[in-house]
Amino acid sequence: MKKNHPIFTFGLILIFAILACNLPGTQNAAPTAVPPSNTPEMVPSSPMPETLATSTESPSPTPELPTPTVTIPHALIPSTNVKPGKLIQDVVSVDTAAEKRAPYGDSYDINRLERPFLQDMTYVADLDIVSFNLAYDEKFFYVSIELVGTNPNNDMGIDYGVELDIDADGFGDKIIIARPPYSVDWSTDNVQILEDTNRDTSGLSAEKAEAPMPGDGYDTVIFNGGRGEGDDPDLAWARVNAGNTATVQFAFKKSFAGTKFMYGVLADGGVRSVADLDYVDRFTEEEAGSPVRDQKNYPLKDLYAVDNVCREVFGFTGTEQEPQRCTPIR
Repeated sequence: MKKNHPIFTFGLILIFAILACNLPGTQNAAPTAVPPSNTPEMVPSSPMPETLATSTESPSPTPELPTPTVTIPHALIPSTNVKPGKLIQDVVSVDTAAEKRAPYGDSYDINRLERPFLQDMTYVADLDIVSFNLAYDEKFFYVSIELVGTNPNNDMGIDYGVELDIDADGFGDKIIIARPPYSVDWSTDNVQILEDTNRDTSGLSAEKAEAPMPGDGYDTVIFNGGRGEGDDPDLAWARVNAGNTATVQFAFKKSFAGTKFMYGVLADGGVRSVADLDYVDRFTEEEAGSPVRDQKNYPLKDLYAVDNVCREVFGFTGTEQEPQRCTPIR
């Protein structure tokens, strides 16, 4: 018998062993590599990479520009240097503000309001009138309002106005009203003149409160910042912080007001509705509340944040009994 060669036999055994190791199911399990997918794996907890701008990125939208303001041409501008006229003093509440009350001066029955407070009786100095005065030059009347505060552009929004009683009967005939924002330069922007065409800026009487009375107060706009149809662009102006006694200052043409009239001023950050003047003929005392602590209607309610004054005469002596007239100082 022929003998097998031991080397040959060993080689066959080695080959079979190698083949057996490569057979399926005979090796230990190892992590299977997942072939790359077209869908990227989402990892919510990881921040997204910042996108870098490229030349193909869409441009940002162009911001919309504000509508151009129409410039009103003016032929006649009020003087910048106005010497104050005779000062007419008003009651102020600054000294009793910490006590959340007006000292006096709020006489509801005769339309005298001293209410520079919010409904919670927080004092607003930019509502509190100290004095007012009238001056004039060849072309304009100037009515100035001195306030305790120095910021007519208070964030609450305060209207200031001049009421004109042309025939001295106690019923306001015209009002020049300015609304914020205000400029330190003379401007007709935000200035209007309205008139009462049906004599209802008071109730049945101009001498006492008669609420609740119907009425639409100053009902017709006759000047709208120089932009209204037929407006005289130079008729009425306003500016602020023009001097110590002119926190707010108005100018209006002498030809508009005439040579004889009564005038008063107001600061209004509450109702702000010239159609409801006089307020004492629209709100009852119970509805309006009171800034005087010992009054039964204290504190303020629906009629708040407003200060007005008596009316001073210009160009005539009168009887000294005109409704709403300031008491003459001898």
